[in-house]
Amino acid sequence: MKRFILIVLLLSTVLFAGYYFYCNITYSEGTRAGYLVKISKKGMVFKTLEGQMNLGGINGGDMSAIVSKDYWEFSVPKDNPAVFEELQNYEGKQIKVSYKQKIKAFFWQGDTDYFVYDVELIE
Repeated sequence: MKRFILIVLLLSTVLFAGYYFYCNITYSEGTRAGYLVKISKKGMVFKTLEGQMNLGGINGGDMSAIVSKDYWEFSVPKDNPAVFEELQNYEGKQIKVSYKQKIKAFFWQGDTDYFVYDVELIE
């Protein structure tokens, strides 16, 4: 019986580790530009750093895109607080962000699968 429990425990540990590494594979990466609508810390127990960009408002500053589907929601990794602070300074301004899309984000990482790791202000 002890041997069976040990095998099940070992197998479940290996499966969880494999699933964790699989979910953290970068599926795609690139850049997006738009107006930063909001940036905030969310969550009851696990605080995640979440943001939202208006991608449709680039042409002529048309902010009516907020009502449409021209939103892009993203998360900021907790291990990169400098990007979060920069985003707080750029709220309402036009920015360009570099991101990586993970296969799946765990609940303690963020609400989305898109993680922003660099930001620059568009003048």
